[in-house]
Amino acid sequence: MAAVCAAEQTANKPNDSVSSPASTSRRGSGSCAAESGGAEDFALGFLQREVGSDLKSLKNVSNLLQTLTEENKLLEKQVLTVSSAVPPKVSAALAAAEEARCSLDDLQQRERLISNMLHQHLQGAQPWMDNLSQVLNQVDTIERHMKYLRCLQHIEELSAAVQQCLMTSSVWEAIRAVDSMAALDAGLSQSGCTHLQDFLRETLHFWHKILKDRLTSDFEKVLTQLHWPIISPPTQSLTPTANGQEISSQLELLVTQLLALQTSDDIISQMALASGRGVASAPPVSSTFTPPSQAPPLCLPIQIMLLPLGRRFRYHFYGNRQTNSPSKPEWYLTQVLMWMGNSSTFMDEKIQPILDRAGATISARVELWRGLLSLVQEKVASDASRLLYDDVLLSHLVEEVLQFEKELRSNQSYPAGLPGLLHLLLDDAVLQKWLTVERKMAVEKMDAMLSAEGAWSSQYKDISDMDELKAPDCAETFMTLLQVITERYRALPCHAAQLKFLGLQRELVDDFRIRLTQVMKEESRCPLGARYCAILNAVNYISTILGDWGDNVFFLQLQQAAVSLGDEAVLGDLGQMELGRLASLEGSLFEGLLALLDRLKGDMMGRLLEWTMREITEKAKPYSHDRWLSLPSPHDQSTMSLSSSACPMMLCVRDRLLNLHQVLSLTLFQLAWQGLADRLDNFLYQDVILSNHFSDGGAAQLQFDMTRNLFPLFGHYCKRPENFFKHVKEACIILCLKGGSAILLRNLLKESEEGTKDWAGAEDPSPESALNEFGVYCLAPCDVLILLNLRASWPGQ
Repeated sequence: MAAVCAAEQTANKPNDSVSSPASTSRRGSGSCAAESGGAEDFALGFLQREVGSDLKSLKNVSNLLQTLTEENKLLEKQVLTVSSAVPPKVSAALAAAEEARCSLDDLQQRERLISNMLHQHLQGAQPWMDNLSQVLNQVDTIERHMKYLRCLQHIEELSAAVQQCLMTSSVWEAIRAVDSMAALDAGLSQSGCTHLQDFLRETLHFWHKILKDRLTSDFEKVLTQLHWPIISPPTQSLTPTANGQEISSQLELLVTQLLALQTSDDIISQMALASGRGVASAPPVSSTFTPPSQAPPLCLPIQIMLLPLGRRFRYHFYGNRQTNSPSKPEWYLTQVLMWMGNSSTFMDEKIQPILDRAGATISARVELWRGLLSLVQEKVASDASRLLYDDVLLSHLVEEVLQFEKELRSNQSYPAGLPGLLHLLLDDAVLQKWLTVERKMAVEKMDAMLSAEGAWSSQYKDISDMDELKAPDCAETFMTLLQVITERYRALPCHAAQLKFLGLQRELVDDFRIRLTQVMKEESRCPLGARYCAILNAVNYISTILGDWGDNVFFLQLQQAAVSLGDEAVLGDLGQMELGRLASLEGSLFEGLLALLDRLKGDMMGRLLEWTMREITEKAKPYSHDRWLSLPSPHDQSTMSLSSSACPMMLCVRDRLLNLHQVLSLTLFQLAWQGLADRLDNFLYQDVILSNHFSDGGAAQLQFDMTRNLFPLFGHYCKRPENFFKHVKEACIILCLKGGSAILLRNLLKESEEGTKDWAGAEDPSPESALNEFGVYCLAPCDVLILLNLRASWPGQ
């Protein structure tokens, strides 16, 4: 049993061997027994479990004893192995560490020895190193000199090769040699050998010019045979009748050879630009403007094709020629457009296929257009700077430039990504002068249109389908003026410049509103006059157009640009909330102007209705003092007719409605007749109904006058006019109630007013429900009670 306990303790140590499950269970049980009562108790318990009370099982005791003996030996062996293995491993590790320490000390000692030897060796070798460095420097200098000389020799060889090729008419070999020079120049671009670079570039320029001049001469001869330049509309086929195939072959060969010279030509052009010299073959470009995009240089064949057109352009539109007139920029602009149109077929049929076969990814037509535009850009920039102090001529130049740009983009299909002429107008001086001229001319036109004879009459007054807004001629002309300004600056390639014009338009609208207000004050003595109504139509027309502009895509884009750029001239001192509304497109840039126009429209409409009601109330005085108490019952009359005292009022209402319908726009007339109906309803209710007492006949007559005469006057403009006279309609209902119904309703309303009845639990309907049953929804119970008290006759009285 002691062996079992020892085995248990050994098994609980880490890294011990794992015993069988049966022996582990028995060892675990033995350990628990030893802890609780000693080895004897554990032995008795173990025998009881293994043998039990069955005497026949005693024959297995020998096997059990043998098994326990084997396990005991195995556990003793494991314990001895572990206890004997640990000390040798620790000793070996300590020995290895000691050996490593000794080795490290030995290495450090050797390192110090070698370091000292190396230091002594370096000190001794330093003179040799210094001598060797001098020799290497000399070798490097000689090597650089050799490379320099080889480069000079290579340049001279290329130069000689070009000369030899030109003497033997080997043009392609000469072009390749020139290209080699260009490649060598590119390789020397970062070199400090400035003299070598200058020599190479001068050599390259020399041979390039000779080669280019020869090819240019041959190319111009071929172009002459093909009738280039085409300065008038071609009247015959571009294909020549004689030597057609030979000329086409020569054309393709020369164009291809000129394209091969493009690299060296570009290098020479850059050299000329860097040194401030112009290139004869490239059209000069004014330095007073900066194109919005840096386009690549023109290809060499197109540069040569532009030479005769450039000479013609300068001959006619420079100097003292009559065609060079500052007042006629359309002459040279139209001429260039004509050259573009006449040359397009030639470029598409003759030049473009050659470029395609040569692998050049360019458009022959666009290249020619670019070259012609460079001529026009130089001319326009020069003219614009000279016309800054002449408003009329500058305005005409701007108009022609805008028209030229429109035709260039639409008719000639010039790419939008390439600069035209509009960027010339963005120069600060030109743009500011343009704005000043626009403002000055717009103010002059406003003065003229407001003082014109037919300023307040509509030019469409005789055409009903086109005269819904009934806008006077001055308002329509003014909005046309603003639209023309919009069309002028719409195409500008800069949002900041467009916003300046938008600010100008808003200033003009506010100025025109002030002018309309001044004229309105003069006409306010007669608000029912034609001119006053025309001013009201003008205000409504301008407000309607500006509202439409607020939803226009172009102005929405400008609105976003104003917010992103933070343009204070357009945005003013708006708060963060207003800026957020503009950024989310909930508002518009015209909101401030629309608010001012709407206020002016509201004031004018109120004054108009006030005057109309003043006239109607004057005509209605006899009606309001009629004998409503003494009128006979309707049962005593064969037929009912309009009260004679109401005729002047009805005629006045009819005439005013007809007049307003004729002079006001549809939307304004809607506001006018509805406002008139509301005022008339209040007047009749207050001054006619509440100011009198009514007999049954008087109530019936009042209802007849209203429902059969007044309401139908407004029935021409809506389906249910009585809905706009709610007070009068419901008052007539109350006054015309039968006696029994009137008594019940009065008692109900009195009980409600006195508060003597609990309506929550009552069977009778509430006052509001009772009134709703009679069709009364607008009048309050207290008002109905007042009306019931106006009845002069009750049953039993």
